[in-house]
This record gives sequence, C-alpha cells and structure tokens, in this order.
Amino acid sequence: MTTGPQPAAKVDADPADEAPLPSMAEQVAEQLGGWRGMVESSVPVLVFVLVNVLAELRPALIASLAVAVAIAVLRLVQRRPIRHAVNGLFGIGVGAFIAFRSGDSKDFYLPGILYGIAYGLALLASAAIRQPLVGWIWSVLVAKGKSEWRHDARLVRTFTWLTVLWGVVWLAKVGVQAALYLADQETALGVARLALGYPPYLLLLAITVWTVRRVTRDSPPAGTATAASPS
Repeated sequence: MTTGPQPAAKVDADPADEAPLPSMAEQVAEQLGGWRGMVESSVPVLVFVLVNVLAELRPALIASLAVAVAIAVLRLVQRRPIRHAVNGLFGIGVGAFIAFRSGDSKDFYLPGILYGIAYGLALLASAAIRQPLVGWIWSVLVAKGKSEWRHDARLVRTFTWLTVLWGVVWLAKVGVQAALYLADQETALGVARLALGYPPYLLLLAITVWTVRRVTRDSPPAGTATAASPS
C-alpha cells in the first residue's frame, strides 16, 4: 500500500532563541544589582569618607572593610547573589591595603582611578579597531552569547559610537578624581567617588539599552542586513 509524501517532521525551536529580550528596566536593574546592589556597593565608601573625616585612617579602613564584609555575609546568609558584594569587597580590600601600607588615606581611591583609566583607554582602543567592547559585553550579558551584531553594519556603527561615549565619559570622570588625588583633596575625592560612580554609569547604561533596542527593532529582517566588513 502506497502512501503519499509524508510532511516533514516539525523541528521544535529552541525556546532560548525565541525568548524576547528582557525589558530595558530589567536589563539595567540586572547590571546594577537592583537598588539594593547600588546602595550596598556605595555604603563602604561612604563609611570610609565619613569616618576618615571624623577620625583617622586606621578606623576608617577598619569600618569600611567591616561593612563590606557584613554586606557580603548578609547576602550569603539570605542566599542572595553575592557577585556585586564580592566585587565591592575586593575593591575595598585592595584600596584599604594600599592606603594602610602608604599611610595616606587618599591612596584608598587609587585602585579605582587606575582601573578607570585602563577601562576608558580599552574602550576607545576597541572602538578604534572596530571591535567595540560595548558590543561584546552586550553579547555576553544580554544576547546569550550571540554576536550576530558583527554582521550588521548598522549595529556595528551603533556599538562603536556607544563604546566611544563610554570611554570618553569614563576618562572624564576618572580625570576629575585624578586631579583631586594629585591635589591631596581627600574629602572631595571621596565625594567625587560617590557622585561620579553610579549616576553616570546608570545614564550610560540606560542610553545603551534604549539605543540598541531601538536599532534592533528598526533593523531589516535577517538575511537583508548589510554585512559589516572587518578592518
């Protein structure tokens, strides 16, 4: 008994491929650790600034380290993600070690300044060679490891100018802190560290998420995009 041609078996699509991107608010909140993560990462620095003004270097270092450790332990006990707390504890620990060894409280902020300079230069360098760092970070954190944007000239241009924007802003804010560091303005340096921490980062992140989502939404369907020529 003969039968007609059988329909091709339906291949189930990977749910991960069809899942929509998180909303802008969700993406921003994830990268910042939410409001709690923002506050917790700023508290040790705030404690150091206040105690250093009221007392001496050693109590300020002890207080800031104790607060950073307490935050990490509290998150661990509550079984909450501790990535942001551990990163903050590491940064506080390195700064505290350098300041303790030198005896100069302004050196507490030196690792952050050096990191900011390196990060800003790396951003600009990646844009110059058409491998924008913001694009690759987007691939890892948002696009589930995919890098199709490399084949879309419009997205390559978007990620390139966004990377330049991040680099310029990063070098500008770290430049202010470096100037205060060289001028021995310890209290002003601590205030600048707090004021120039999350506010510009939050603004840049919001601009990046909004811009990329808009370009992605307005891009032509897959297969019609112009391939970006690597250089």
